[in-house]
Amino acid sequence: MSTLILKPRMSEKAYALSLISGTYVFDVPTSANKNTIADAVESQFKVTVTNVRTARAKGKVKLSYQKRNRPVHGKRADVKRAYVQLKDGDKLPFFEVPEEEKKSDKKSDKKEKK
Repeated sequence: MSTLILKPRMSEKAYALSLISGTYVFDVPTSANKNTIADAVESQFKVTVTNVRTARAKGKVKLSYQKRNRPVHGKRADVKRAYVQLKDGDKLPFFEVPEEEKKSDKKSDKKEKK
């Protein structure tokens, strides 16, 4: 089995999905399919995957304007995202708040009330 590079997508939408439905978003290679993505997540993070959805986004064509030169044509890379839903109770540590920060937040709330 070949290893698949999974890059977690850190965005507000991904954070909200992880809190609400236990769905985590990864940037994956465009050649990856749902079965290989599920196997890679289960083997790397020791969790149970219940559902995998994928979405492809074409890279945008961009122009870069430089002083006294012609514009340079370029293209962003194509991106494939995997929306991986985990079994209830399973979590990944990407968006977890450490216990120390939770405690310090409670202390600051008490100070604000006074």
